[in-house]
Amino acid sequence: MKILAISGSARRNSTNTAMLQAVRALAPNEIEILIFDGVGRLPVFSPDLEGEHLPEAVRDFIDAIARSDGVIIASPEYVRSIPGGLKNAIDWLVSGDEIVHKPIALLHASHRGDEMLAGLRTVLATITDRFAGDIFLRLPLMKLEPAEVFNTIEAAENRSKVQAYLQAFSAYCTADSKIA
Repeated sequence: MKILAISGSARRNSTNTAMLQAVRALAPNEIEILIFDGVGRLPVFSPDLEGEHLPEAVRDFIDAIARSDGVIIASPEYVRSIPGGLKNAIDWLVSGDEIVHKPIALLHASHRGDEMLAGLRTVLATITDRFAGDIFLRLPLMKLEPAEVFNTIEAAENRSKVQAYLQAFSAYCTADSKIA
């Protein structure tokens, strides 16, 4: 099982990226997690750049989506909404087929952000017919440094939540692949 975990943050010391790294460290051997933390390096979406003019960074991002069995997205909220970099990354996907039948689930690192999550759920349910809205994990990590994030996720109660989340998403991806 290959899962692409997308951090919706462009920050160098992002809590979301640190959370995804900690989740990757706890993943069972049969689940390989690749982290994409490059939303800030993607050029602004323009239909003029699609096709033969597709920038290499975007092509690499789309290829990573295509090679994955499922996608996990972890994102902060900015001004009660989806961060511009993440929305831009999603915009690059809407013209292609790579995301249309791809299982996607959310992972959230804060006790707040419900309006952003609602907006992101709407966007994801629009771009894929396999958005797993009921497979969701929220961990209280806001304002923690990356090392603190790892230690918090390593705690027994959070470790078991992460492992259950990954198992549920893996089962969803597998069940969906049998349908496709």
